[in-house]
Amino acid sequence: MQNDNLIEIEQLAFGYGTRSILKNINLTAKRGQVVAIMGSSGCGKTTLLRLIGGQLKANQGVVRVADESVGDLDRDGLCRLRRKMGMLFQFGALFTDMTVFDNVAFQLREHTDLPEDAIRDLVLMKLHAVGLRGAAQLMPAELSGGMARRVALARAIALDPMLVLYDEPFAGLDPISLGVTGNLIRRLTDTLGLTSVVVTHDIHESLKIVDYIYFISEGVIVAEGTADEIRASGLPFVHQFVHGEADGPVPFHYPAPPYADDLRLGGQRA
Repeated sequence: MQNDNLIEIEQLAFGYGTRSILKNINLTAKRGQVVAIMGSSGCGKTTLLRLIGGQLKANQGVVRVADESVGDLDRDGLCRLRRKMGMLFQFGALFTDMTVFDNVAFQLREHTDLPEDAIRDLVLMKLHAVGLRGAAQLMPAELSGGMARRVALARAIALDPMLVLYDEPFAGLDPISLGVTGNLIRRLTDTLGLTSVVVTHDIHESLKIVDYIYFISEGVIVAEGTADEIRASGLPFVHQFVHGEADGPVPFHYPAPPYADDLRLGGQRA
């Protein structure tokens, strides 16, 4: 019987030397879900994506994708698993010297033996899905930021993956492009039956499209729930994040001596 959870992370810990990044992380993502990972900059969100993709190996705990322990796979096993994953990098990361068509065709040429006419049909199908079939012969420099992100999404789904990882897919987009990108993530997840894991700061757009959210702070999961549960949360960190408040568990001021003390010391030095 197929496991309903595509991703299972248990008791995960990761750090560099004595510097701890993630601690006691427990997370699941079901097949067909859009799952968001949120938190302040530097809290370990992108590190978690790298652990799921096998770029990093956990110091402790286990990361399972499709019932395979990612940290235990050898090079061939990891490459085989990664062919079932897509990745949307922050700002797209398109090959700048390739056309839109060739960017999307790259994985198909690299990892399949399909003839060029079949590749052409598949590339046009993926570009049509993101609304950019007419841009196939443009170069990345000729695209707007939103168009580049959509081309990157077409490339991420080129091999019909079971899992797509998104690293800040909404960063730097205008409101229209942001809404289009969010709707595409939801629609492609539902249409293709894949699982989407989205690392993002954009709480309002994410709440429209996600099935489940995990909040990370200081390396641990401090809250989780559906969009409605997160909106109604009374937890101070979640409330501050959702409403964009300057002060709360995440302080506005960097730690410093009392302001009056600094002023007095400054006067004495003068």
